[in-house]
Amino acid sequence: MYRFLLSPRWLAAAALAVVASVIMVLLGNWQLRRYHERSEINHRVDAADSAQAVPLTSVLAAPAAQGTPGASPGESLAWTKVTVTGRYDPANEIQARGRTVAGEVGFEILTPLILADGTAVLIDRGWVPPAAGGALAPPRVPPAPTGEVTVIGQIHLSESRPAPVERRDGRLDTRRISLPRIAQALPFPVYGAYVLVNSQTPANDPAFVRVSIPHEDAWQNGGYAVQWWLFAVMALVLYGYQARREAHGLNAPAGERTAAARPAERSRDRVEAADQRRETRSRPRDRVEEADRRRATQRPTDRVAEADQRRATQRPTDRVAEADQRHATELSADRVAEADRRLAAQNGAD
Repeated sequence: MYRFLLSPRWLAAAALAVVASVIMVLLGNWQLRRYHERSEINHRVDAADSAQAVPLTSVLAAPAAQGTPGASPGESLAWTKVTVTGRYDPANEIQARGRTVAGEVGFEILTPLILADGTAVLIDRGWVPPAAGGALAPPRVPPAPTGEVTVIGQIHLSESRPAPVERRDGRLDTRRISLPRIAQALPFPVYGAYVLVNSQTPANDPAFVRVSIPHEDAWQNGGYAVQWWLFAVMALVLYGYQARREAHGLNAPAGERTAAARPAERSRDRVEAADQRRETRSRPRDRVEEADRRRATQRPTDRVAEADQRRATQRPTDRVAEADQRHATELSADRVAEADRRLAAQNGAD
């Protein structure tokens, strides 16, 4: 019944189903890895408040030259809690416009912190709203503290899709915090990641709104992994379903299907099977033959033929009755003649 599976068409369909299932399983495994990676990031974010801060230089590689940022720490070190000490450089302060915090659009202010070795790390001091003139109006930014400053914060990776950096309103202005692009506009070497302020000594100005760290949507990746695995199973099930339909002739067009789509199942009981064979043999297989048998057993329905049959069967009886009638008529005629003769004789005698 399933020998058609060895045909080229069905072998190609089987290969396609297997390849599709393998690809879907691999995609599901990739989503599962992303789920674990994002779950680990969320764990580090949640544990940052209670974690002990480590020196910045123990986590980030020092930049080698001006105009080129240091190496990125990678996602495995993102949001690590660090501490760093230095002096702010307000002359090269950066404003990142179009940043949303708590549903409002404003600016994030990043000020370079110059370390003792002359390198710098960008410190995101927080978010400030725009001025009354609109979202692009220069914001009112509290000045950076002077002297030595100690910052405790979390590492933020450089953002992708770099935007142009230009000087506006006395600050460097950009839309994206891309360290490779910003490093070209600064006169000192810059580390390959920046730091979000958690606390600062001396304290940060209260006008700044702390930039919160968003949690990664790890469960979305987990859901995608399950979906890909289900798709892989469905591809194989669909192949089996179509093969079963083909075996029972259900894939053929409706006009080409036989009147009996499914052959009658043979009885497993030998006695019942024999009865079925006898019943099949006793039934006329030809409609013409069946009609002839019915006409042979039925009485003629033609009235003329029926009358002829009745006359043929009644003719002997009619001849006897006819002879009796003639004899009775002849006897009656003789009696009348004899009476007339007797009457004439009597009249002559008189």
